[in-house]
Amino acid sequence: MTSSPTFALTYDYRCPYGRIVHDHVATALKAGAPWTVKFTPFCLGQAHVEEGQSDIWDRPQDDTGILALQASIAVRDTQADKFLNMHHALYEYRHTQNGNLRERAPLSEVIGEHGVDVDAMWAEVDSGRPLATIKEEHTSYGRTHSVWGVPTFIVGSKAVFVRLLDRPMGDAKLATTTVDRILENIDWDALNEFKHTSVPR
Repeated sequence: MTSSPTFALTYDYRCPYGRIVHDHVATALKAGAPWTVKFTPFCLGQAHVEEGQSDIWDRPQDDTGILALQASIAVRDTQADKFLNMHHALYEYRHTQNGNLRERAPLSEVIGEHGVDVDAMWAEVDSGRPLATIKEEHTSYGRTHSVWGVPTFIVGSKAVFVRLLDRPMGDAKLATTTVDRILENIDWDALNEFKHTSVPR
């Protein structure tokens, strides 16, 4: 593993395991972890579209999480310096407050607390560009790396779904070493699958 790893990481704010992994990554990055991370949207609603149904991209109003994804991509791509704190906060909002991801008003309140120009963000969402970006990134990683869920680490030609059980609880050292350990295992070519038969406690 290089001293400054680069990886992509899928997210959808509805996923509790995504929340745990992104808590580790965000906590470590805020403390100066030397990674370059591309936060990549993956729509769980689209992943569960049944054969014969139309894509979520064609009916985003039917999905419970895609508005929040669009808002996050608008910030990621036009107000990048505000993204990490906003992203971390949206996960916490969803999973500590059972936050509403379908309506603009509550999303605006949470996102606005982190210095985001909310009006500009919604203008970007209304342009259609964030939805097109979500479609492109979701489908392209599915095509090139067989990505099927959240959270998936994408490192070069490798993609690995990771499920952690414990949050770092603000411990940046723990968060950093946890993610570094994941990256080291991804880099270990001999390891293809490693899964407990029951939840270890």
